[in-house]
Amino acid sequence: MSMATGNKKTRIIAIASGKGGTGKTTVAVNLAMTATVPVRLLDCDVEEPNCHLFVKPVIHKKSDVCVLVPEVDESLCNVCGECADFCRFGAIVSLKTKPLVFPDLCHGCGGCFHVCSREAIREVPYEVGVIESGMCGKNSQILFAQGRLNVGRAKSPPIIRQLKRELPGQSDPPARQGIITIIDAPPGTSCPFVSAVSGCDLVLLVTEPTPFGLHDMKLAVESLKQLALPVGAVINRVAGGSEIITQYCQSEKIPVYLEIPDDRRIAEAYSCGRIVTDAVADSKGLFERLWAAIP
Repeated sequence: MSMATGNKKTRIIAIASGKGGTGKTTVAVNLAMTATVPVRLLDCDVEEPNCHLFVKPVIHKKSDVCVLVPEVDESLCNVCGECADFCRFGAIVSLKTKPLVFPDLCHGCGGCFHVCSREAIREVPYEVGVIESGMCGKNSQILFAQGRLNVGRAKSPPIIRQLKRELPGQSDPPARQGIITIIDAPPGTSCPFVSAVSGCDLVLLVTEPTPFGLHDMKLAVESLKQLALPVGAVINRVAGGSEIITQYCQSEKIPVYLEIPDDRRIAEAYSCGRIVTDAVADSKGLFERLWAAIP
């Protein structure tokens, strides 16, 4: 039974990679485009979203993403320094004359607000990015949303968390609850990666059969072990053998769901911003097999 019929348990799939350039976005968009039921595609690579270049969505809604940061009323502040002593991120510094706030270092814990005995600190919104949502696909069967970090801002996890709040919940109608969500996660294993994959039913790690691909896949696997998330592998650009990855996956009991051949036609389609399954006729079967393999 194919997962595309909507009868399987996996509802939130993160497409991730230990490093950039492995083909993560290629897998995410083509998996979405070959689904036979409505799916949701979330581009959580908010520092450089690029799914839209391939699926060309019609954007219906834009909303700002803000975090709360401290603002000091200097008329009430006595420069006691308790706020600066509390902050472990250097987001607020107490000078001899007044405190100085660095919004991009703030983690929004609200501690400085609570320790200020003179109530000289209040929390104010600070815009860090935007979320855009709409529809795409041949019959507008894909619900699309992407986050975009504002230029000069430092923190992407708040945007990713806000983007994932669009996921169907238990209070939604059954048809919405059953929708399959595909998340294009940020590359690497840092905080944005963790924010994107947390709560997913399955993380598909896209890698390549090279020593570099193996090294970064190992880092991602170790991170996912800490999060106790199910992992599967997709090996991209396979030319000849892929033993360097498959042997590691066997040792870690990670299923390899798909091997994508090193095909110049696929690379050309990607470089032109085309959907691979449209540009390369025999590639559609690859992603249909991936749907069938996902538990």
